[in-house]
Amino acid sequence: MEAPPDNDVLWARSLHHRHPDGSPALAGVSLGVREGEILAVSGPRGSGKTTLLRCLSGLVPVRHGEVWFNSVPLHSMGPVGRERLRRDRFSWIDPAPLLLPELNVWENAALPLMLRGTSRRRAKTAALEWLERLDIGDKARRRPHQLHQAERQRASIARALAPAPTVLFADEPTAPLHRADRSHVLRTLMTAARSHGITVVLATHDAETAALADRTVSLLDGRRVNTVHLPPAPDTEGRAACSLSA
Repeated sequence: MEAPPDNDVLWARSLHHRHPDGSPALAGVSLGVREGEILAVSGPRGSGKTTLLRCLSGLVPVRHGEVWFNSVPLHSMGPVGRERLRRDRFSWIDPAPLLLPELNVWENAALPLMLRGTSRRRAKTAALEWLERLDIGDKARRRPHQLHQAERQRASIARALAPAPTVLFADEPTAPLHRADRSHVLRTLMTAARSHGITVVLATHDAETAALADRTVSLLDGRRVNTVHLPPAPDTEGRAACSLSA
């Protein structure tokens, strides 16, 4: 078995995956992600972007192929090991905000830190810092239902950044945002990742978003291709969440 390169925090080889209905999602995808790199995974809807992120993050068990994180084989880990890795080293941003309705905004943002064992006081401080940087610090004590969709997504991004993960997986993270908000939030996300040494794997079908990354990997029908021409993202709020094959 070939060991992954030392400077790759994530490394995948010959990933194959099928949806529950038997349709192919990934067909032999291989890639490496360097430490501290912001990698965009681009392609149209249905190209396999979300499935690739889910395999790289351990959300989906890999049955055909290999995934390594810092030279540790995710593909041979059990569900408990993968869950611990996601809790302690990874963060995830969905295309639609998923916040706990019974918690207020800062409690939602602080939750990953508290699950890691950080004190409530320190977790709150970190959460409030990121909420301020994402321009929703004044909404910190509100419940998710009191926020607009775009504000809830900003809170979700703050929640992902607060624990300073080793790797942040972002699946169309600005999908619910207006174009005017999108650039600011993306640049905040990119600047935070670079200043904190966070590796980012970003799924997008928007050419402007992909252009902000250090490097782009393109998918089409579950395979890596050299180039995919992406359309500009529509200027709408509340776009539908991507499916697992997005």
